[in-house]
Amino acid sequence: MEIGYWKLVHVPVLLHEAITLLDPKPNECFVDATLGAGGYAKEILARTAPQGKLFAVDLDENAVAHFERYITATEWAPRVIVQQGNFADLPELMGQNHFPRADGLIADLGFSSDQIEASGRGFTFLKDEPLLMAYDIHSSCTAAAIVNGYTEKELGELIQRYSNERYAARIAKNIVVRRKARKIITTKELVDIIIRSVPERYERGRIHPATRTFLALRIAVNNELENLTRLLARLEAIVKPGGRVAIISFQSLEDKLVKDAFRQKQKEGRFVAMTKKPLIPGEEEIRNNSRARSAKLRVARI
Repeated sequence: MEIGYWKLVHVPVLLHEAITLLDPKPNECFVDATLGAGGYAKEILARTAPQGKLFAVDLDENAVAHFERYITATEWAPRVIVQQGNFADLPELMGQNHFPRADGLIADLGFSSDQIEASGRGFTFLKDEPLLMAYDIHSSCTAAAIVNGYTEKELGELIQRYSNERYAARIAKNIVVRRKARKIITTKELVDIIIRSVPERYERGRIHPATRTFLALRIAVNNELENLTRLLARLEAIVKPGGRVAIISFQSLEDKLVKDAFRQKQKEGRFVAMTKKPLIPGEEEIRNNSRARSAKLRVARI
């Protein structure tokens, strides 16, 4: 069943900067590895007219269904292939659809406002929802399974490793104590545990006390770092020589993977960096879209 959360407006981050550096030209082929609400895809389609093609992928089948309905009513429809799937599997997905190596690829590693606010999957700590956090609605791995199944040590290490939460051990201990009475199955239950586990003036109010723990669980549930590592290793099977790759990350572990992969490929003579340092949103974009504040864009040419 599709959740009706696409009524919300999702604003693509660093859209101008990413599209300018990707420089889609008429009749070129592109890959959108993280389709989401389609903000980058629409801009690419407009610039690659009249015969350019787009292969768009998303783990979230609701995103795929929404964009398919949208695109069917446009003149772009014959130029688009939309596929539910993991971007780590792009070479196989493109091969199955007879899509050639592309002139460029974009991947926005954040998750959309729609997923945060109205998916009902527990991505946000501001609502009481089932503790799921999976992009793929058919995934058997959930945040509840981790919270209720991992040992105290495993939980503490996971939270600390993926989010650098200083109170990870204390949070893990209190989770284990609480679940002995009954399973933790909602976001509110987990948030209450986290709040009781950290000092009253946690981070001096700069972020919600549950921010880092929720980030760590989301990364673990969706194998985000493993999938990104695999995508980075396979870029040359996706994009042809001379093609451009733009990746937008939102947290330090992701950005380090992208930076290190681009740097190594450049050292080997396989890539040319188009951004010496990551591009970040300006003050105006952050004012208009607060979720953009942590975004970093890196672009390279193969």
